[in-house]
Amino acid sequence: NPAPGTAIEPSELEIQQGFANGKNPDPLPKLFQPLKIRGYNIKNRIWVSPMCMYSAQDGFVSDFHLSHYSQFAMRGAGLIMVEATGVLPEGRISPNCLGIWKDEHIEGLRRTVSHMHKYGAVAGIQLGHSGRKGSTIPLQLYGTRDTFKSTLEEGAWPDKVYGPSAIPYDENHYVPKEMTAEQIKLVQQAFIDGAVRADKAGFDVIELHSAHGYLLFEFLSPLSNKRTDDYGGSFENRVRMLIEVARGVRKVLPEHKPLFVRVSSTDWVEGGWTAEDTVALAKLLTNEGVDLLDCSTAGNDPRQNIPLAPGYQVQFATKVKDEVPGMLTGAVGLISNGKMAKEIIESDKADAIFVAREFLRNPSFVLSTAHELGINIKWPNQYERGRLKTKYSFV
Repeated sequence: NPAPGTAIEPSELEIQQGFANGKNPDPLPKLFQPLKIRGYNIKNRIWVSPMCMYSAQDGFVSDFHLSHYSQFAMRGAGLIMVEATGVLPEGRISPNCLGIWKDEHIEGLRRTVSHMHKYGAVAGIQLGHSGRKGSTIPLQLYGTRDTFKSTLEEGAWPDKVYGPSAIPYDENHYVPKEMTAEQIKLVQQAFIDGAVRADKAGFDVIELHSAHGYLLFEFLSPLSNKRTDDYGGSFENRVRMLIEVARGVRKVLPEHKPLFVRVSSTDWVEGGWTAEDTVALAKLLTNEGVDLLDCSTAGNDPRQNIPLAPGYQVQFATKVKDEVPGMLTGAVGLISNGKMAKEIIESDKADAIFVAREFLRNPSFVLSTAHELGINIKWPNQYERGRLKTKYSFV
């Protein structure tokens, strides 16, 4: 106490020893100011983005996951979002993805959450369904074959791949079956049941995965949704699936627990989902009790033309933040250094940043960012000897 990653004033001795140049700035950069969402006061705004690890069997957490998520908590991340976790077996992206479709999954997840809480991190979990992009090979097999399709021997489910319409992502993915009205209701209930299990496992935050071309986003985009019933056609119909899932999940979540949604803010394809659609969706989600929109892009159509550059997706978080009062936003995408992160939050372009690959390269990203910005923060007690210095001294 305080937890790692919390900004604290250095003592005079610590300044003499070179652990700080002086007192912390007043006011602190917003990046290291707490963010209150419902019942949680999140200690900083540098958060771990959900990233698939392809290290589960039958959806169960392994020792790898315990080590993986604990390292970010121990090194000061404010919030850690556990990777896309399938609400149904066929809702996984690959046979090696996490699941939360049965009660037996709860205990392993609870143990992982407990370790995150031990270091003062807020624990989130991303609930997802892969839709037409399911039953694929894990990342470590990319490039080893001419297709992304997993095989029956590897645990694939080609006959249970479905989506809003019978349109495959591309020739290297299975052709999905068009969902029936009954299947839509079953999937919606699976998200609700998954949220109940996540709550029992101790998670603080639920995020609905409606991005990157997976099921909930497939309903949003006119490129992947060609239905003619109440779940297709008009904007109001295409957003219905996500709105009803969010409404159902919010009802079963305790009032003090936040609900996030990750969305692809644009398809980057002409005639697809747009930033303006995202703003309109955000207004509807605010009314359903969603607290934060995690603004990513793309992943739904191989024709996408993405203008990759540092911080290239921040603009979408800013647009929602500016145009939708009451909706917090998270920025994500090639945010790789402290100065960039500080500028995003200090300029009110977003309320928090989700960092992905940089955390894989540097699990101590929060600690090194604080050092880069001249902020004194709490290190884990066991790692005190390794604290970064601004100068070397024998005091």
